[in-house]
Amino acid sequence: MKFLDEAKVYIKSGDGGAGSVSFRREKFIEFGGPDGGDGGRGGDVWVEAVNGLNTLIDFRYQQHFKAKVGTHGMGRDRTGANGDHVTLKVPVGTQIFEEDQETLICDLTEEGQRFRLATGGNGGFGNAHFKSSVNQAPDWANPGLPGEEKTIWLHLKLIADAGLVGLPNAGKSTFLAAVTRARPKIANYPFTTLHPNLGVATVDGQEFILADIPGLIEGAHEGVGIGDRFLGHVERTRVLLHLVSAQEEKVGKAYKTVRRELEAYGGDLGDKLEIVALSQIDVLDDDTLKKKTKELAKACGRTPFQISAATGKGMTEVLRALRDVIVEANAGTAEKLAKAPKLRHRDMVSDDEGEANDDA
Repeated sequence: MKFLDEAKVYIKSGDGGAGSVSFRREKFIEFGGPDGGDGGRGGDVWVEAVNGLNTLIDFRYQQHFKAKVGTHGMGRDRTGANGDHVTLKVPVGTQIFEEDQETLICDLTEEGQRFRLATGGNGGFGNAHFKSSVNQAPDWANPGLPGEEKTIWLHLKLIADAGLVGLPNAGKSTFLAAVTRARPKIANYPFTTLHPNLGVATVDGQEFILADIPGLIEGAHEGVGIGDRFLGHVERTRVLLHLVSAQEEKVGKAYKTVRRELEAYGGDLGDKLEIVALSQIDVLDDDTLKKKTKELAKACGRTPFQISAATGKGMTEVLRALRDVIVEANAGTAEKLAKAPKLRHRDMVSDDEGEANDDA
């Protein structure tokens, strides 16, 4: 399945049905009077985060979503049926923006989360609604209100616990393939990875999700190479695993290049917790390995892990370090949520609840 993390979509909620103009004409009933029913309400447009999706590819083949219109009212005080709703199914982690791509409408970070993007128009009143003591035979009815229509942008930021960053050919895809069941393309040339990959890593019986993004090069934040387009997929991670290839001539410079790009991108990536590892160490002799480890430690200010996905050396240790950071971060988040006040947006409700609120 092709990866797509951005889509432009047109949505329109249903128009309300028109009210009816009708009068009772029944045998043996002397005073019939108006009996035109109200029109039905137009359908809403909803978006819902569902499990099992990790791309917006479906929206490449369908970009228009229109809810059904409400049925017109009828005689004998019959109210028209409400229009059917339309629901956009998106992956967890999808953000919805207005057409300007700057105004955030909603951010769906949990499975099952729903948001009403466009409200259907109310149905018009039939002439029975306007009957009064001074106007016992009204001969008019209201038309239904039009629905809302707009163009929106969907932006997907993958939900992962840890993200892999580094220069091209730093061994990120090899690392992902070694510790998960993901099978990313692996080759000995830059930018083998052209789109993010996800995998579930397991260590000591505990699981967490890893995200691998295309490699960064100097000037990526200005659009050089693949640019910073995919950095948004590691914004939500708890920790970054920064891989520096032992085959780099100057490992310290390689580390600083990626760090500059992370800080220039913004989004708090520069402040995110980071674990540094010297990868592909199986290609070095002991003396060169010590020299490059010392150089990398000086650049990053800590002792880096030494790992080799080919031989498995150091892999368990770095996975445990990632797991410890993730567990601690998750525990802190759970504590904050327990203390936070319970708030609910009016549109963050189910269909039935939304209709009950409207009726009220």
